[in-house]
Amino acid sequence: MYIEQGYKGNHESWRYLVGVLIIFIGWQLLGSIPLLGVIIVKSLGGETFPTDVAGMSKMVGSNLFLFLMLISFVFGLLATFLTTKFVHRQSIVSLTTSRNNIDWKRVFFAFGLWGFITIFLTGLDILLSPEDYVLNFKVVPFILLCLISILLIPLQTSFEEYFMRGYLMQGIGLMSGKRWVPLVITSMIFGLLHLFNPEVEKLGYGIMVYYIGTGFFLGILTLMDEGLELAIGFHAANNLLTALLVTADWTAFQTESLYRDISEPKLGWDVFLPVLVIYPILLYVFSKKYGWTNWKDRLTGDVKSPESVQLIEEGESKL
Repeated sequence: MYIEQGYKGNHESWRYLVGVLIIFIGWQLLGSIPLLGVIIVKSLGGETFPTDVAGMSKMVGSNLFLFLMLISFVFGLLATFLTTKFVHRQSIVSLTTSRNNIDWKRVFFAFGLWGFITIFLTGLDILLSPEDYVLNFKVVPFILLCLISILLIPLQTSFEEYFMRGYLMQGIGLMSGKRWVPLVITSMIFGLLHLFNPEVEKLGYGIMVYYIGTGFFLGILTLMDEGLELAIGFHAANNLLTALLVTADWTAFQTESLYRDISEPKLGWDVFLPVLVIYPILLYVFSKKYGWTNWKDRLTGDVKSPESVQLIEEGESKL
């Protein structure tokens, strides 16, 4: 009963509207001040004001740009936690999971599983298409990249999960009374937030299938497992290894990674493979490991009323 965890705090609709505004201000306004400040200072020094991600990364330096860009998500995560605590009077645990405590074993299992698959598939592609990659390893920049990435990328991905699959999933679910409504809405929002990524300009709108499909995958993980732990682990592994392993001039992450992809960007099978093949297999693996049942009710059923939740919890406490 993950969505119903929202009942453990003040859950009036207006609180979620106020909360979204607070989180947006923290994430997009306050969080962008450090990066914008550095760019303005450099522009006043005579450099041309950049208009895209590649230009900002080149002006600021890839590692400093990554650090400053990720800082905005730290502001967003802090705003989400403060909103949950002071606007809703809800605990972070109940925003995270329906279990009594956050299950870190789930986080690390999802992280390890997707990390292994990502390293394997990336290594295989480099082996099969060596002409598409150049070794980009530089000791000092890579060490700095590792420090920045390990420290901040898990916070970035955690913010996205706590905001999308946590705060919005619970809020929209309680307001709509249906589980499929927040699943669809949060997945679409998650995908559309990537609409202005440079990958979309290079590959076309077809790549939105990947972004929206990933949103649905993470939403299904959350609803079926009754918590954010698997989604948090998966998302952290995905973004962390993306930053460390391979970069390209046309991607959102401009980093001092191990390899640089120099191939001509095109929309191919590798965009649709995760959504159509890998994600369904992962859902099957997770379902077997954690004993998921009753898929229809968990994904499309009604959100239980506060009274029903109380009766269920009282019955479980007597067992």
